[in-house]
Formats: sequence, C-alpha cells, structure tokens
Amino acid sequence: MTEKVLASWKDGPAKRAILGFVHAATTAGSAFVEVGDRIATFDNDGTLWVEQPLPPQFDFVFRTWAHEVQADPQLAARQPYKALIERDQAFFEGLATQEPQAVSTLVEAFARSWAGTTPEEFDAQVREWMRTVKHPKLGVPYVELVYRPMLELFDLLHANEFRVFVCSGGGRDFMRVFAEETWGIPKENVIGSAAAYTYADGKLVRSHELLGSLDLGAGKPEHIFAHTGRLPVLAGGNADVDIDMLQSARFALLVDHDDEQREFAYTKGAETSLAKAAEFGWTVVSMKNDWATVF
Repeated sequence: MTEKVLASWKDGPAKRAILGFVHAATTAGSAFVEVGDRIATFDNDGTLWVEQPLPPQFDFVFRTWAHEVQADPQLAARQPYKALIERDQAFFEGLATQEPQAVSTLVEAFARSWAGTTPEEFDAQVREWMRTVKHPKLGVPYVELVYRPMLELFDLLHANEFRVFVCSGGGRDFMRVFAEETWGIPKENVIGSAAAYTYADGKLVRSHELLGSLDLGAGKPEHIFAHTGRLPVLAGGNADVDIDMLQSARFALLVDHDDEQREFAYTKGAETSLAKAAEFGWTVVSMKNDWATVF
C-alpha cells in the first residue's frame, strides 16, 4: 500500500516533507491537527495544470470575445478586446503572470459577456470547449494536462481526512464544471473569482457584477476564510500571487516549473515566491527532479 502513495513522486526531500507533515498532522503529538482543521488549499493554474502559454480559461474566453468583436466591431476599442485584436504582448504577459490589474480587466469583461446566462448554459459552453479545444504545444485537451502527482497528493490528503479546496484567481464557475470529474473534489470546494447571481421568476442567472474581490494575493486567504471559516494548514501554489495563501498555512508547497522537455521551464511571475520559499523554508517541488510522471 505504501508503495502506491505518491507513486508519481520520486523519493527526495519534497516527497519526504509531504509525508512527514501528513504523518505528524494525523498522529498524536505537538503537531497533531484536529480533523475539523485539516484544510488544504491549492492554486489551480500552474499548480494543478498547465498555465503556459496562457492559463486555459483565457483560451476559452478569448474565443468567445473574438466572436463578440465580429458581431460588434466597436468593442475593439475597449480592453481586453483591444489587446486581443492588437495582440498586445504586454497585456498577455500580465495575464500569464496573473498581474492583478490585467486579470481584473479580464474578469470584469468575463462577467459582462455571460451576464444573463443560466449556470446550465455556461456549463454547456465550457464542456464544449473542453471537448473540442487542444493545447497549442502539447496537442491534447486541457483537462488531460492536469498534473498526476498533484492528484495523488489529493488522494493522500483525502485518505487522511483533509478537506481539499482549490483556490484560484480564475473563474470559480469555470473550474466547477470539471472539478468533480477531474480533481475528485465537490463543486462547493472550489473558491475563485466569480460573478454575482440573481434569482427571479424561478431562474438563476449571472449578473454583470463581480462577487466581492479578485481571488489573488491577499484575496486568497480572505476568500478561503470566508468560505471555510478557517485558514489552511497546508497550501500549494506556484507563483507570486500565491504568496499570501502560502504564508497563511503551516506547511507550504511551491511548484517550480523547470521541465522544458515534458512541460515548460519558466520563473517569470514566481521570482518573489521562490525567494520567499528559501526565506521561510517552504517545500519547493521541482517538476523535473521530483516528478517521475507529469500528466
């Protein structure tokens, strides 16, 4: 049985640190964590699946916006449509590194584009995208690019009575479409930036307004506490926008993208988090050296 635990992880400091923390948290002693407090939270883009050349949700919304601009050319003068039409590299780099201003512009437009739709209508669009669109470099649907080692970590945590949540700056409702079948966690355990809903005449529809603040930076522990009433004891991320969430946890895991052959190698948008990991003793996971299998 023990051989199957974290089977895609190579033996090394990262795997041993994870197993050591879980053992200590579930064994009587000074590091024991009560079951009710066993909250584990993970970023999504770059932590659970690929985020290069852009986070997958951006692929989904860009395709929709291209059709909207064709229908209404005046949109081309507004952001983020303008950046999309002009192929504004600086804007795209801000999205790739989840720069809050760029993400805010995108999420606000995202809320406008789907205002008035029902959850069922939105879910159907996401499922069609999942079925038909493939990653430009890796050539398979995005949902096949979830990291197997992280799913094995979810299994380990579930087996030890941790409740696992995904906490991302991306759209909550977008992630909820595939959360149960891809991550094995219930929809209600997905925390993210979201549109507000209204209920009238027996129907639930999306509004054009955002629900609260963006789920980035300090917004992550704020959203986690609002959702669960607790802060995490274990948190996993991969970028600077995850620092606050990682600092809020007792055990922090930082995924380092250093595998150009099997995925991508980059540090942009993660420079500060890597420095913080060294400063605070967070566990850094080398995709190249710690994972025997990526997908």
